Order: sequence, then structure tokens, then C-alpha cells
Amino acid sequence: MTRFAFTIAASDGAARTGSIAMQRGTIRTPAFMPVGTAATVKAMRPSEVCASGADIILGNTYHLMLRPGAERVARLSGLHTFMGWDGPILTDSGGYQVMSLADLAKVSEEGVSFKSHLDGTRHMLSPERSVEVQRLLGADIVMAFDELVPTTSSVDQQAAAMERSMRWAKRSRAAFDGGKEHAARAALFGIQQGALDEGLRKTSADALIDIGFDGYAVGGLAVGEGQEAMLACLDYAPGQLPEDKPRYLMGVGKPDDIVEAVRRGIDMFDCVLPTRSGRTGQAFTADGPLNLRNARFAEERDPIESGCPCPACSSFERAYVHHLVKSGEILGSMLMTEHNLWFYQRLMGGLRDAIAGQRFAAHAQQFLERYRQAASAG
Repeated sequence: MTRFAFTIAASDGAARTGSIAMQRGTIRTPAFMPVGTAATVKAMRPSEVCASGADIILGNTYHLMLRPGAERVARLSGLHTFMGWDGPILTDSGGYQVMSLADLAKVSEEGVSFKSHLDGTRHMLSPERSVEVQRLLGADIVMAFDELVPTTSSVDQQAAAMERSMRWAKRSRAAFDGGKEHAARAALFGIQQGALDEGLRKTSADALIDIGFDGYAVGGLAVGEGQEAMLACLDYAPGQLPEDKPRYLMGVGKPDDIVEAVRRGIDMFDCVLPTRSGRTGQAFTADGPLNLRNARFAEERDPIESGCPCPACSSFERAYVHHLVKSGEILGSMLMTEHNLWFYQRLMGGLRDAIAGQRFAAHAQQFLERYRQAASAG
């Protein structure tokens, strides 16, 4: 059986469409991965996530290591069986928590020592432990352990974090290769760092290529630098990575971010936005985001988005969803999340079709003009 095979079926400018074949299934690219932080895509059954069109989901190493524990998940036959998802799963490395939980963590060359946000117990997350946790979970795509620092950090801090991340990438590679049975069916991605500095990004990319990975992520973006700065970085960062390997932009993002990143050669995305927004009453549509909490929707008979084939739009009116959201009913979160997941997967399908048909530029322009005009007007 195929362990990992990335095929580019068509290109249109820098945008590409293709597939990643793995033992648990094929991932169509460009791909959006719903986030299942704690072994669940919040408010959704696995079958509903699959029905939205998702080929792969993301799990979180840090959170699953702390609760219920990677060793426990392994004893229960792995993450796929535990959560009832039989497609591919990508697990992040825990590196993001180095920055987001900085007040609880201490970084050294060995790794990151931190206090659990759950009970205050101390833990060490090193490249070796990160890979071990991902192996115990049974991840199909394992991420190398890295150090992420804010883009507002000094150049010296950014350089030091990037260089440490490259040393950790080498240790992650060795740890992954040491787990031969898992490595025989899983893949390992390296993570490019370097903040917004083109030279640091190039140094990082060269170091990762020298180590060798199945795929490469662009890390350290979508952490508050703003869309303009992120896209400026994406003007060069993907091109520094191998053309024949998948390129994954971590933590992105808004629909227009995704379209612009695909334009620049990105193949994979993940973000909590469609699920988190769904739980707070925001629906994504081709005409921009809608806040279903607004009183203007209280008597509207239209679906969340006209023409959307998702079960929420096929069965319920805005007025009812507005009532659920305002009442804090769980069904409101479920319906809103379901619609948003379908919207994101329809977005990706449209991009794939446009690239295959050599009409990406026109498709992207049409989508962005409609989406941004409505969003700014709203």
C-alpha cells in the first residue's frame, strides 16, 4: 500500500491541484483540514465532517498528551478508533503552545518545560517526545517539533528560534525514523520558520531540504502580523520549498486568506475559524460572513446561504437558526458549524476545479470581489 505519494495534476500560475495518497485515504489538494483539537471537531460527528467533503482532519499533540494522554489513546487502539474517524489525521507538534502558553513554558535546547494549563503539573516536550506522542496517537502526518516566536520579536530572537527549530527538525527526523513500524505508513513534515525575514526563511528552507521531509509547512504566520504582511511573506516563502512536495500553511485562515495563499502555491490549510465562528453565531457565505445573532434575521425565511446544499441550509431557515443562537441552544452551534465546514470544503472544491480548468485567476478575482465587497459593506 502507498505510504505517501503527492501528485500535481494541474497548475495554473503558482496555484496547483493534485492529491496526496496515503494508506487511510486520498487527500485532494488544495485541502482544508478541520481542527479536532481534543479528538473531536467541536459540535460535529465524524460522519458529518466527512459528509462536508473533508478528506483529513487535524489533532493537537499538546492537548491530547495532557488529556486523555497519548499512552491511553494508544491502549485504546489509537486516535482513529478512539474518535471514530477512519481517514487521515495530521497532528501538530505542540510547538505553537511554546508561544501561546509562554507564561507557563521555559524553552531550552532540550525542549520546552511547561506547566499544564489543566492542573499545573510539569511536563517536558522535546522533539523526541513530540514525535513519540504523535506515534502513540497513530497520526498519519506527523509534524516536526519547532519553536515559534512572535513576528514582533527582534531579528536576533527570530534567528535564534529558527536555528533551534532546524536542530529540532533534525532530531524529529531521527526520532520518526526510529519508530520503524509507524514510519512505514506515516509521513513527516518539516516546518519552515523565520518570521517575516526572507533571508531567514531561505536558510530555514535549505536546512529542511537538507534533512529531507515528505512535506513542508510554512509556520510562524497568522499570529497577528496582518494579511498584508502574511501575503508579502507568501510571495517568496512557498517558492523556497520543494515544488514536488506538499506545502502546508499552518493556522490559516479566513476564506480570502486561503484563496490568496493558493494563488501563491500553498496546498494545505487548517484553522479553527469555521468551527469557532459557528459556535459564536457567525456563518461564512460567498457574500461575506453573517452574524446570525443580529435581530434582522429574526423573521428571515431564507436559509443561512441561498444555494448551499448543506443539511443546515436544506432544512432550516435563518429565523430558526437565529432563535437557536440567541437562546444558546446546542443545535445552533451544530447547524452553524455544519454550514461553515461545508462552505470551506465547497471553497476548496471550487479552487481545485478552477485550477484544473486553467481559470484560477478569473475564479479567484470573482470570489474575492464578491466576498470582500460584502464583508466591508456588512
